[in-house]
Amino acid sequence: GLAKRIKLRGGRVSGPWVIFRKSIQYTALFLFIALFVWSRQDGGPANLINIPMRMDPLLILAHLAASRTILAGSALALIVILLTVVFGRAWCGWLCPLGTILDLIPFNRQRKKRPAIPDGMRRIKFDFVIVIFVAALLGNLTLLFFDPLTLLQRTLTVSIWPALDRIVTSLEIGLARFPAFAEPLGVFDNWIRPAILPVQPVYFRDGLLFAIIFSGVVLLNMLAARFWCRYVCPLGGTLGWLSKISIFRRKVGIECKGCTLCTDICPTGTINPLQDFSSDPSECTMCMDCLEVCPRGQTRFVPVFSPEKWAGYDPDAKEAFLALGATIAAIAILNSGQAAKRQSPFLIRPPGVREYNSDVVAFTKCTRCNECIRVCPTGGLQPAVLEVGVAGLGSPILTPRLGYCDYSCNACGQVCPVQAIPPLDLETKRSQVIGLAYIDENRCIPWSDGKPCFVCEEM
Repeated sequence: GLAKRIKLRGGRVSGPWVIFRKSIQYTALFLFIALFVWSRQDGGPANLINIPMRMDPLLILAHLAASRTILAGSALALIVILLTVVFGRAWCGWLCPLGTILDLIPFNRQRKKRPAIPDGMRRIKFDFVIVIFVAALLGNLTLLFFDPLTLLQRTLTVSIWPALDRIVTSLEIGLARFPAFAEPLGVFDNWIRPAILPVQPVYFRDGLLFAIIFSGVVLLNMLAARFWCRYVCPLGGTLGWLSKISIFRRKVGIECKGCTLCTDICPTGTINPLQDFSSDPSECTMCMDCLEVCPRGQTRFVPVFSPEKWAGYDPDAKEAFLALGATIAAIAILNSGQAAKRQSPFLIRPPGVREYNSDVVAFTKCTRCNECIRVCPTGGLQPAVLEVGVAGLGSPILTPRLGYCDYSCNACGQVCPVQAIPPLDLETKRSQVIGLAYIDENRCIPWSDGKPCFVCEEM
C-alpha cells in the first residue's frame, strides 16, 4: 500500500501505465505540431498534413450531415469511432493535443480553494453536440468553430506562430548588431526559414481575439481540472456518448476500502465515492491514474458487454427537444438576416468555393479547420469573424490588403480535408473567378489626373 501511495506526489501520478500513456500523449502532441509546421505551400503532402482533421469524428460526422457526402478520407474518423467503442473515451486522455496541453498547464494550486462545480454542468457538452448536429442537418457548420482541433489549429496559425516569428526576428535583428553573431545567425535563419518560420512575415487580423479565446480555455483549468473536457468540449461529448457502449470500462473490486486516492487524482472527477467509487465511462478518459494509485489493486479495466446506464446529467428527451427547437429557431433567424439575403460585394472566397457550396456566405461544407489558412503562402486567407455574419464565423475569406491569391498556388484546395474548397489542379484553379476587379475613378491617375499610367496593365 505504501509503495502505491508513494506514486502520488504533488498531485501527479507515476507508474508504468501512466508513463506509457504520457509518452503517447506527448508523441501525439509533437506529431500534431510537426504536421502543423509542415503545412505550407511547398511542405508535406496534403493527405498527410490534414490527417488530424480527418481523424476528428465530430468534424467528419457534422460534415456528413451538412453535405450528405461520404469522403474516402473520412475512414480515419471511423477508426477513431471504432477505437472509442472498444476502449472508451481514450482519445481525450491519450491522443487529443488540446487535452495534453491542458494536462501540462493544470493550475492545481490555484483551484485548491475553489468550490466544487455541480455535476449537472456536464450536460453542457452533450447539449452542445445536439445543437451542432441539428444545425449541420440544416446546412450550418458554424459551431465547429469550437471543435478542439480546429481551436488549436486556428490559434497556432493566427496567433502563436506569427508571434513566435516576430520574437525570433526581433532577437535576430538585435544580435545582428554584434559582428561575431552575423555568420551563426545567417546559418540559423537559413535553417528555420522556411522549414519552421516563414521567409516573409505573414499578418493576420483578430490574432489577439483568437489568442484570448484559447487562453480562456486554458485558464478554465483554474476552476476544475480539464474544465473544457468535462463540461464544454463537443468532441468529448460525442465520444462520451459512444463510450456508453464501450467494451473496456473501469470497475472496482469488492475489497475497496474507500481510501479516496482515486477520487482525489481523477482528472475529470468522474469517480463517485457515494456509488461505491464507480465511474461513468462517458466521462472517463482512460488515463489510468486511478489504476496506479489504488493501494489494494482494486481498480481494473475489464470487458463489459452491456450499455452503461444514463447518468443524471445526460440530456433527457425533454432537454433534447428543447435543444432541437432552439437550434431550429436560431438557424431560421440567421437565414432571415441580411447576410443570408445579400452577400457583401467584397466577399472573396477561395477558388472553386462558389461552385461547390450551396451557400457561399455560410460556406455550407466548411468545417472551420483552418488548414487552408495555414498553407496560404501570402497570408491572404483569413478566418472570418463577422464579415459574413455569424453563419460564416471562422470560415476562410480572402483579404487582398493582407495578401493576394498566388497564381501559381492551389494548396488550399489540396489540403482541405472535406473538399469544401475543391481540389482543383493548377490550370483549372487559374481559370476560377473569385472576384471582380473594378476601377475607382476617383483614385486612378488617368481618370482623376489625366496622366498616363500602365501599372495595372503591366501587372
